[in-house]
Amino acid sequence: MHDNPIHPPHIVFLGAETNIGYAKTGTGLSYWRPERVVGQFCLPGCTIDLGVPNLTLEDAAMVGVRSVVLGTAPVGGSIPVEWVTHLEHAITLGLDIISGLHQKLETIGSLKKLALQHNTRLIDIRTPPKDIPVGSGKPRTGKRLLMVGTDCAVGKKYTALQLERDLHDVGINADFRATGQTGILIAGKGIPIDAVVSDFVSGAAEMTSPESSADHWDVIEGQGSIFHPGYCAVSMGLLIGSQPDGFVVCHQANRETFLGWPDFALPSISEVIDRTIDIGRKVNPSIQCVGLSINTSCLDEHERAAYLNKLSQHYQLPVVDPLIEGTKSIVQYMAGKSLFQIEEGAVQ
Repeated sequence: MHDNPIHPPHIVFLGAETNIGYAKTGTGLSYWRPERVVGQFCLPGCTIDLGVPNLTLEDAAMVGVRSVVLGTAPVGGSIPVEWVTHLEHAITLGLDIISGLHQKLETIGSLKKLALQHNTRLIDIRTPPKDIPVGSGKPRTGKRLLMVGTDCAVGKKYTALQLERDLHDVGINADFRATGQTGILIAGKGIPIDAVVSDFVSGAAEMTSPESSADHWDVIEGQGSIFHPGYCAVSMGLLIGSQPDGFVVCHQANRETFLGWPDFALPSISEVIDRTIDIGRKVNPSIQCVGLSINTSCLDEHERAAYLNKLSQHYQLPVVDPLIEGTKSIVQYMAGKSLFQIEEGAVQ
């Protein structure tokens, strides 16, 4: 698992990004760890606003920033050429560079050379450990709750983090388990599942969520979608290796096609539930869907209420937008299904 110390405070580099779906590293870090993020640095054309000041790199260094976090993730995970001069400048100011992209920072010769000269660090958090085994499929103690999605960037990480918080509030022993670069930045540890050689993905998932006490819950950050034309292999290995007792389906309201794959229609929530159970029961016959998490940022208040109520009535499951009402109704539902016990009235 990633164990290279990451030193805040940070400035988030957003490049010229205009699509919030590709800026989830920056948005996630600033939302869940706002005390670590001092500002954002953008190139001309960028329309992303993290709700923090826009700073130059010089300003960031002057106010005590210690590292630049690459806050966007272009398809394919390469570092755009137009970013390099800005990263070089950051290094000369004494700032570490933190990246969750597939392309390693040290593959760019000028960055590696300058980092050595200025005693700064190039930190690639999308680097899996070297001792990952092939998945065993064997049952292990403890309980597991996995986030699954109709697509990428629909709220799997946010839902998992909110569930961890709400489970703690009712006295349940639970831990968020990070499987992607943003989750690792937030949690400080985890395995970047999509950087693991395919033969070892389920084994990496088993390492991410190891044996624990019988009453402990691992809340596992999901990746991609088992229907995704590009990333389904990652999602499948994570599902098998996680052996979840329960799962939450995450979706963005009104999204009809895969983000970045406009020729491919999204699966229905029903299709995701059915296929997840069909595959997941191979390693955990007790697997069940315990709720739906919906990103309703594109809906107004009245539309949101009607949409969530319609889904809840149709699926007979708790349906939430975790950033608005939290996930306590999912926690209550799980208790009602005897997945754990909580004191009466614990969920407010």
